[in-house]
Amino acid sequence: MKKKAVIIGAGFGGLSCAIRLASEGMDVTVLERQQHPGGKLQRITEQGYTFDRGPSTITMPHVFRQVFEQSGVSMEDYVRLYNLDPRTRNVFADGSVVDLTKDREQMKGQIAVYSSKDALRYEAFMEESQALYREAEGKFLNRLLLTPRDKYSLSMLKSLLRVRPLVKLDTLLRRYFEHPNTLMMLGRYATYIGASPYSTPSIFAMLGHVEADLGIYGVEGGTSSLITGMVKRAEELGVRIHTEEHVSKLIIRNGRAAGVQSDKGEYTADVVVVNGDVLSMNRLLIPEQYRPSMNDKAISRYEPSLSGFVTLCGVRKQYEQLLHHTVFFPEVYQDEFTDIFQRRQAAQDPTLYLCYSGYSEKGMAPDGSSNLFILANAPYVSEGWSWEQHTDTYRQLIFDKLAARGLDGLDQSEVIIHYNPEQIEQDTLAYRGGIYGISSNTVNQTFFRPGNKHKDIEDLWFVGGTTHPGGGTPIVTLSGQLVGEQVAGKYIG
Repeated sequence: MKKKAVIIGAGFGGLSCAIRLASEGMDVTVLERQQHPGGKLQRITEQGYTFDRGPSTITMPHVFRQVFEQSGVSMEDYVRLYNLDPRTRNVFADGSVVDLTKDREQMKGQIAVYSSKDALRYEAFMEESQALYREAEGKFLNRLLLTPRDKYSLSMLKSLLRVRPLVKLDTLLRRYFEHPNTLMMLGRYATYIGASPYSTPSIFAMLGHVEADLGIYGVEGGTSSLITGMVKRAEELGVRIHTEEHVSKLIIRNGRAAGVQSDKGEYTADVVVVNGDVLSMNRLLIPEQYRPSMNDKAISRYEPSLSGFVTLCGVRKQYEQLLHHTVFFPEVYQDEFTDIFQRRQAAQDPTLYLCYSGYSEKGMAPDGSSNLFILANAPYVSEGWSWEQHTDTYRQLIFDKLAARGLDGLDQSEVIIHYNPEQIEQDTLAYRGGIYGISSNTVNQTFFRPGNKHKDIEDLWFVGGTTHPGGGTPIVTLSGQLVGEQVAGKYIG
């Protein structure tokens, strides 16, 4: 008989793992509490507008391609990606604009408009960014750290020294650059893993290489088409995906995960994989006496990542200021992270990221209209800020900020939909609404995250942004592949 795996959650990590396990011959069932697969990424259609609620900046396409190719098919038969160049438009408070591109001479020319010194140093920074990526790819991203030997081997310690874990991202950037615009543009990479550039280790400077050199991609039909393609491939391999089914507890027998109990029945399994926040899932599914290494006190010591305040706008206008991806920066960047991580309140002058997929693909909005995904970084859920009280006023603050940048009329949009951190926590069970799992604001939370294999319960594994190798869509997808490989090796050989 085939070995059975139950996967809780049909996000990128869970689907990636399901495809890997099924392609290796395991019997796989995926249980998803939401109406549709996708986790934090959900497709929203309203009055002719199509939105992706969730990740919209796709990088590292080889990771997604690997999911399909490992299972014996070509990704292009399921989903198609297209390269974006320019990658992202960066708009600064002083009116300067830098359109991120692979062409380093173009980049230097744009930066030179406001800082000739920064332009001269861009090439050297990009070389260091590439070196950091290669180190991360070789030592951290493509392997699981399951044992003390994995984490503390001589080669791992040497690699850690090479990436200088105690140097903050902002500190590294200041070795090359001095103008606030450049520091903001490259410091923003910290937010991709839910952290602050003034706290997170400098290894995330590698994202400069990831975006500019390796590329940012759009997805035909919207980012959620990646999920649709993965679901199709999983089901072809025999994976059963049940939606609107809520798992209420883990079944533990003799110290091992023997299955799960849902609101629709009991599922026995040889192995359980959780594609959900490690902290939330431990608290919600496992009585505390069974998880001494991840008890409630241990959970409370982790700092959640950034959350987000999302506004979806379907508006009968088009804006020449916008590309597929556009970022509007505030005048003083550091204030945003002080508000969020120290005061634990919404930033009063937030960076605003807009995804306008209709820029690249007709049919995502009616003719002459725009489908805008607007994201402001936000604090994780705490007693210090009530979104029930502040949602309407914060939306207006964002609309006013964008109107001042020339994007007027958003408050007259035909479609306006909000998702605040409290709703994100409720919908996805993300611990305290953190979009990226735990933050990467410390060395420990960056390099020594909660393990993919439960320390106290056998045959229980985790994939997703809180565990190794970390947050971000391609990295979460990679975690599913790595865990799938380990589990298949153990149960199939």
